[in-house]
Amino acid sequence: MAKILAVLKVYPKDIDVNLDGVLSDLRKVLPAKYELVKSEKVYVAFGLHVLRLYLLMPEDVEGGTEEIENIIRGLDGVESVESELVTRTDIK
Repeated sequence: MAKILAVLKVYPKDIDVNLDGVLSDLRKVLPAKYELVKSEKVYVAFGLHVLRLYLLMPEDVEGGTEEIENIIRGLDGVESVESELVTRTDIK
């Protein structure tokens, strides 16, 4: 079965939020059906960085990325989550 690759941008509440801490917290609560493939900090402007996450998920997840976005939004220091890209892939 193919999987879905979702690229999400995670915006912190302010520039002082430790994005490494947010990533660590996410790894602790990430359900087994999601796989964090890659993460990177991306400079936006005026000292603000966002966290870009590359996640693999089953293609049969109800609601698309809504569940994982809600999980990420629930983490301390997270203001919002934006889907940057969602695509079907043959990665097993």
